[in-house]
Amino acid sequence: MANNVFPPAETAYPIDNAHIDSLEAYQTQYAESIQDPEAFWATVAERLTWYQKWDTVRDYDFVNGEIKWFEGGTLNACYNCLDRHVEAGHGDATAIIWEGNSPSEDKTFSYSELLTEVKKFANVLKAEGVEKGDRVCIYLQMVPELAIAMLACARIGAVHSIVFGAFSAESLRDRINDSACKMLITQDTAMRGPRSDIPMKANADAAVAECPSIEKVVVVERTGDTVDFNTSRDIWWHEAMADAEAACEPEVMNAEDPLFILYTSGSTGKPKGCFAYHRWLSRLYVLYISTALRALMKEGNTWVEKYDRSTLKFLGTVGEPIKEPEWLWYYNIVGEKRCPIVDTWWQTETGGILMTPLPAATPLKPGSATFPFFGIEPVILDEAGNEVEGNPATGYLCIKTAWPGIMRTVYGDHERFLDTYFRRFPGYYMTGDGVLRDEDGYYWITGRVDDVLNVSGHRLGTAEVEGAIGQHEAVAEAAVVGYPHDIKGQGIYAYVTLMTGESASDTVETGIKQAVRQHIGPIATPDKIQFTPALPKTRSGKIMRRILRKIAEGDISNLGDTSTLADPTVVEALVEGRR
Repeated sequence: MANNVFPPAETAYPIDNAHIDSLEAYQTQYAESIQDPEAFWATVAERLTWYQKWDTVRDYDFVNGEIKWFEGGTLNACYNCLDRHVEAGHGDATAIIWEGNSPSEDKTFSYSELLTEVKKFANVLKAEGVEKGDRVCIYLQMVPELAIAMLACARIGAVHSIVFGAFSAESLRDRINDSACKMLITQDTAMRGPRSDIPMKANADAAVAECPSIEKVVVVERTGDTVDFNTSRDIWWHEAMADAEAACEPEVMNAEDPLFILYTSGSTGKPKGCFAYHRWLSRLYVLYISTALRALMKEGNTWVEKYDRSTLKFLGTVGEPIKEPEWLWYYNIVGEKRCPIVDTWWQTETGGILMTPLPAATPLKPGSATFPFFGIEPVILDEAGNEVEGNPATGYLCIKTAWPGIMRTVYGDHERFLDTYFRRFPGYYMTGDGVLRDEDGYYWITGRVDDVLNVSGHRLGTAEVEGAIGQHEAVAEAAVVGYPHDIKGQGIYAYVTLMTGESASDTVETGIKQAVRQHIGPIATPDKIQFTPALPKTRSGKIMRRILRKIAEGDISNLGDTSTLADPTVVEALVEGRR
């Protein structure tokens, strides 16, 4: 844990311009947000445009997982993102700056231009039969059409579901089927670095072949590569947009109407569909994930120092806790010792940042998420569910009260929602992360306490990866754990037992990795595969993952009690075979 404390840097971020300009101001407003949360959030909500004001600010029950905000209120998320700014005279202001695979490839959209594109695509959606409440899956790279499609769905009341563009056909299929999407939006091929032939339409075709709910596929022409095209189902984006009208009134939506579904991995293997709603209070951030920082830092300082960085005001990082060496490099080299680092903590399920420093107010400690955001009441619980008072303290990070961005359910599986977040510690939202609160009250996220991996900022369920490994015909059983990785934060270490008659070989190892890439995607490819005759199990058949983690981490001297294992000799074999 870092002992250095870095005060807010006046030279980079003028404190006079800050909404919260001191630690004392933060503490005062934070206290107000906790003491009277309904008044606090009502004031925040007044910044949005409502067709009709709400009847109640919040109504929640963590025991039954029933959470509602601003009931009775009506609004439209797309209108709040675009129309109101144009109507206020800001139509010429820049809404989107897009930079493509090459820095020479870029586009900008003003609010007026973006609104026109969104209205046109909203009419495309309507023309193809998409209605309020229908689900639309978006499988694109970071292209302007991604934002346009999201906003167009919100405008007509359709629910969009974005699937990471590097996911496999099978991962795409599962997410489409889980939410019964009516339309898929994809692109011909993807670009990354020197490659422009990364399959996306081909993956989409393979997925849609097993997705009975899909009626239409809209294809963005990104690279111009030739792709299979089903003229009775597929539609070119540019052709549909050429004929679309640029007038489309926004749908009036209830505050608790679904806005989008975002899938996140869980420990059971099946991705969880997190529901978000139209009262969502959101902003977009351009930040680094800590994985990227580790990779960039290894390249040295020359490539950073040759550029003028005088316009930088503050730096951000998301995805996973940043380590002190990366933090100091980011601060000293990239930020020239003058830019505060906003090292945030949040989850897909939380709908927004829950812990963060404020650039003009918070003294920084490298690696700490610092303090809770307004309206967020974190607590540390012990194994028995008791709140741990005083500092320092360690335990399970839980949240005591609801906030507007919290997910409402797992799509189609409310029982799973309750099991994952509320039943381990009744009356609290369980984040699944461990935490340390130091003597000064700063929070330090220590990592997952469940079976979820955090690889390069992507959360992957161990069961999902194990299931993909098990698709290889030579595999009898597999167990996956995370281990410290210099670049990714966590690497994937797979222990694999083979079928009788099968032998470990480079061919089998390559085949296992290919199976994972096919079933999930490249991000889930194991970094290390250790073949073993058996896995450490209790007499009841439960795999002792604690032991597997210790071995993968090289912490052989702290394996703990192995007396409950059905065959303790398995551990010796695993230690000897460690890669």
